[in-house]
Amino acid sequence: MDLEGKERALSQFIGRFQSAIVAFSGGVDSSYLAFIANQVLGNRARAVTGISPSVSQMQQNLVKEFVEKHGLNHVIVDTREMEDPNYTANPSNRCYFCKSELFSYLNRLRGEWGVDVVFDGSNRDDVRDYRPGRQAAGEQSVVSPFIEAGLTKDDIRALSRKWGLTTWDMPSMPCLSSRFPYGVEITEEKLRQVDRAEAFLRDLGFRNFRVRHHETLARIEIDVQEMPDILDVTLLEVINKEFKTIGYHYVTLDLQGFRSGSLNELLQLQAKGADD
Repeated sequence: MDLEGKERALSQFIGRFQSAIVAFSGGVDSSYLAFIANQVLGNRARAVTGISPSVSQMQQNLVKEFVEKHGLNHVIVDTREMEDPNYTANPSNRCYFCKSELFSYLNRLRGEWGVDVVFDGSNRDDVRDYRPGRQAAGEQSVVSPFIEAGLTKDDIRALSRKWGLTTWDMPSMPCLSSRFPYGVEITEEKLRQVDRAEAFLRDLGFRNFRVRHHETLARIEIDVQEMPDILDVTLLEVINKEFKTIGYHYVTLDLQGFRSGSLNELLQLQAKGADD
C-alpha cells in the first residue's frame, strides 16, 4: 500500500470511533497522530500530555507551540511515576511503569469524559524493537492506529512533511530518564542536571545528541555528522566548564557517536555473556 493509501486507512480507522484521547508527547509520531485525529474527529479528539520531572522543558515548549499552531483540543495532566519506586529504581523495563501510570490515568479520563478510546503513537517499527511500554498499552486496552494502518516511522515522517508539520524531521525525543544506565536511581535533581546539560548543547547549535548520566560523569553522544563541530578545543573547554557548574565532575565524548538506545547495549552484552 502506498503512503496515500496508508493515510486513508489511518483516517478510516480513526473515524470508526466517535471520540478519542490521544497520548500526545510532542514527538514525531504523537504529533502526526494528534493532527490527523483532529482532522477526522475535530474537538472530539483530545490530545493529552502527561508532564513530570522526566519531561524536558524543550519538549514542553514544543507541545505548546504545536497545539497553538494547529488548534488542538489539548489537556495537560501531571503524572506521578516518580512516586513509584519500581520506576525510580530504573530497571530495564522502566518504561513499563511509566506507561502504566500514563495509560491508567488516560483510561480514568476516558471514563470520566465518556470517550470511546485511548490512542498512542506506536508504529510498525516499534513492534520489532524492545518496548516495555507496549505491554502497558496492551494491559490498558490502548489502541495504536499506526500499527492498525501499517505505518512505519519513515511513513509518519513523510506524511508529516506532506502536511508541513515542523516535527517531520525532529530527532527522536524520549524522556530524560532514558539518559540513565539501568540500575542507576532516578531523582528529580539528576533529571534537572541532564535537562540543563542538554539545553546548553542545544543552545550551542547541536541538534541530535544525548547526555548520558553516569552519576558524577556526563557522557556526550553526538551525531557523527555533528562530531567535527564539537571537536574544537575552545568549545570543549566551554562545555566542560558549564557541565561542571551543573554538577558533573567529569565530562567525556563518546567516540562512537549518538545511537538511539545505546544503554540497551549493556543488556545485549550481558545476555551474550549468559549464553556463553
